[in-house]
Amino acid sequence: MRSFARGRITVVRRAVAEFAAAEGLAGRRLEDFVLAVNEITTNAVLHGGGSGRLRLWSLDGRLWCEVTDDGPGLPPGWMGSERTPSRYDTGGRGLWLTRLLCDHVTIVSTPAGTSVTFSTCTG
Repeated sequence: MRSFARGRITVVRRAVAEFAAAEGLAGRRLEDFVLAVNEITTNAVLHGGGSGRLRLWSLDGRLWCEVTDDGPGLPPGWMGSERTPSRYDTGGRGLWLTRLLCDHVTIVSTPAGTSVTFSTCTG
């Protein structure tokens, strides 16, 4: 588990890229996974209290990432990650983009924080 905060996302992104490459991700899949991690960690910093925790693991040919924060959680009834943002939306693309780039995305949000878990195939 690795903690991160504003100003440390680049360091986390590099560590994720190294870990993912060592687990067999390459090319576009590697870039897409690192981009998804960047989007979710940025969301944690901007909307989840300014910091978060990241956990990476590999299991059965999949690379998994879990990002958690201690923020106020997503607003009740929030459905933003399931609809395509309009070109006029100023935000709301991080979770949507992660759903496009990764094979599996789970979001659990309460008033005590949010956890986003996502994965991609390594083979």
